[in-house]
Amino acid sequence: MLFNSYSFIFLFLPTTMVVFFVLARWRLLPLATGALVIASIFFYAYWDVRNLPVLISSMIFNFIVTRLLQVRRSKSLLIVTVAVDLMTLGYFKYTGFIVSNLNNFFHTGLNVPEIMLPLGLSFFTFTQIAFVVDAYRGETKGCDLLTYSLFVTFFPHLIAGPILYHKDIIPQFKSLRSRIFSHKNLAIGLSIFVIGLSKKVIIADHLSAWVTPVFAQPDHSSFLEAWAGALAYTLQLYFDFSGYSEMALGLGKMFNINLPVNFLSPYKSVSIIEFWRRWHISLSTFLRNYLYIPLGGNRRGEIRRFLNLWLTMLLGGIWHGAGWTFIIWGGLHGTFLVINHLWRKLKIQLPKLLAWSITFVAVVVAWVFFRANSMHTAKSIVLGMVGFNGIVLPGVNGSVLGFSLNFGKLPLLPGGGKELLVLLGLVLFVVLMPNVPEIHTTRFRPSLRWALLGGFLFTICLLQLGHVAEFLYFQF
Repeated sequence: MLFNSYSFIFLFLPTTMVVFFVLARWRLLPLATGALVIASIFFYAYWDVRNLPVLISSMIFNFIVTRLLQVRRSKSLLIVTVAVDLMTLGYFKYTGFIVSNLNNFFHTGLNVPEIMLPLGLSFFTFTQIAFVVDAYRGETKGCDLLTYSLFVTFFPHLIAGPILYHKDIIPQFKSLRSRIFSHKNLAIGLSIFVIGLSKKVIIADHLSAWVTPVFAQPDHSSFLEAWAGALAYTLQLYFDFSGYSEMALGLGKMFNINLPVNFLSPYKSVSIIEFWRRWHISLSTFLRNYLYIPLGGNRRGEIRRFLNLWLTMLLGGIWHGAGWTFIIWGGLHGTFLVINHLWRKLKIQLPKLLAWSITFVAVVVAWVFFRANSMHTAKSIVLGMVGFNGIVLPGVNGSVLGFSLNFGKLPLLPGGGKELLVLLGLVLFVVLMPNVPEIHTTRFRPSLRWALLGGFLFTICLLQLGHVAEFLYFQF
């Protein structure tokens, strides 16, 4: 089930809220929790019931292990558990990629299996790995199966995050306050949900029409087309994923649960280091706490520190998808971070606009690899971005510095190049406008004005839901 669907908005969500809060009001607290778990499992299975056995078996296995680790710390059990979780993730996500590369490099002739990737596998696997590691460290307290099941399956985060940590969420699930219906939290949650829904259906889904032609015909992308495609995807991914994350925040708030913020205006960053403190914050936290630090972090000298940093980002790229393009994307960001740390050691302060420009361009170029379905596609678009596929501008025909100039309408762009103006406007929007946490901590007060604005945006969104589009991060 998708957040941006009529069935979710008008059937699933109100029914789930009514059942949960009515049972809680009657002080049937275990039943209320159980009802929310069942609703979350239904939400997950609604997309494809074949996904359900993987979720359930993973949840039961990891719960049993955490109980054993709370009784007796066993490093061997921890290693085996994490290995099982990673092998499960690897089987579903990377088997086809590995077999395909074996065939390409060694001509083995193996059949490439078609394995369905369970929805949200990466997110609920990482959530549970974090819980298991924390249980081994003695940082978790007693947690019954019902509460643990809700922690893993709570529907706002289940499909595409954020990755949850027990210390942030489980105490909230156990709090009696979370079981009491709050008009204020409903108003705040609805407003956040509508903002996220607007990002998804009004902006992100429409940008797809400008991204697809460029990435489908990379060899024909001129300078402006390549930049338009790359910028469109940069913005599409941001509005799509941040929109989902804000919808999740809003839904959690409706149930009196404060989910962690996953985005803090990442395109305002003036360095790659800052970018990763603002983009997909829950993943950055996981990679730092459960990969970078266990690798040695910065405790074993500068060279090892940079190697650990680069490996962490490379593995982060692999986590996102089974393909060389994701590996290159992770390696690029690892390289960017190493360069950023080395530059900081020089203590040379760049003008803020220049620092932002360098950071933003680096992020845009890396997103090309993230979006491309092959190395050939990524290479062609990057070459187009530096002018090697020709330059197309309004004017007259000619040649400059050996580049072919074919002035006229840009064939891959529906508006003939007008998209660039819209994209530049959206860039200014994400850079200059406050983000949702800023709005709701400094500017939001339930009022008629906010109600009218929210109602207006919600009405526009409803008119766009005839064609339901998946969230981009579902595939991860």
